[in-house]
Amino acid sequence: MPKYRLLALDMDGTLLDDEQRISPENREWIGRAREAGVTVIFATGRGYQSLLPYAEELNLDSPIVAVNGSEIWRRPGELHERHPLGRDDVRQLYALALRHDVWYWAYSTEGVFNRETWTNDVDSYEWLKFGYYTENGEKLSAILDQLNRWGGYEITNSHPCNLEVNPRGVSKASGLRAVCGLLGIELSETIVAGDSLNDIAMIREAGFGVAMGNAQDAVKAAADAVTGTNAEHGVAQLIRTYILND
Repeated sequence: MPKYRLLALDMDGTLLDDEQRISPENREWIGRAREAGVTVIFATGRGYQSLLPYAEELNLDSPIVAVNGSEIWRRPGELHERHPLGRDDVRQLYALALRHDVWYWAYSTEGVFNRETWTNDVDSYEWLKFGYYTENGEKLSAILDQLNRWGGYEITNSHPCNLEVNPRGVSKASGLRAVCGLLGIELSETIVAGDSLNDIAMIREAGFGVAMGNAQDAVKAAADAVTGTNAEHGVAQLIRTYILND
């Protein structure tokens, strides 16, 4: 049995290439890890509806950490726990996006709303994450400053030009802890991989944290090792090197 019993993978910029595909190399080595007894899970900022086709592609029947930890699924189709944003929080976050005139989006349990599809009926939905995107660094900094002044939020990113907002204490790390509890696995027996700030807490919490070659510098600094980029099948490389020692 490999030293690491659980492999938690970020998706965009990690498992998926720049065309949002799982490469044959990554697919093959994920299969080899599973054959060796390793549980493979997604730990992603994506919502359940968006990640599900990839879980089906890999035939995964394992737990899922979705929306940066706002949802934990025991397996596809079976929700374990959910940590929503308050509706007043969503209204406040939405107003901040309008004030700075930036692109915004929010995950609800019913799907994603954004600047072009926003609903004024906030109370009819359960909200999981709010996000901002702008290539204007001054606007992004101003939004971050305001979020920090308000407090009560977990603030990360999945790209250098965005900010992602979850309830305080909700992260991929909290999701990883929940999955370990479900499976009876120690955190020391986990290995994780990611590329963005929303992966840092998980990378620090895991037994072994791996940054992708394309990861943001802060992620590389937090990791125990750096693998290849998402275009170089970095997930396959880390499985071969750190899990199966092939």
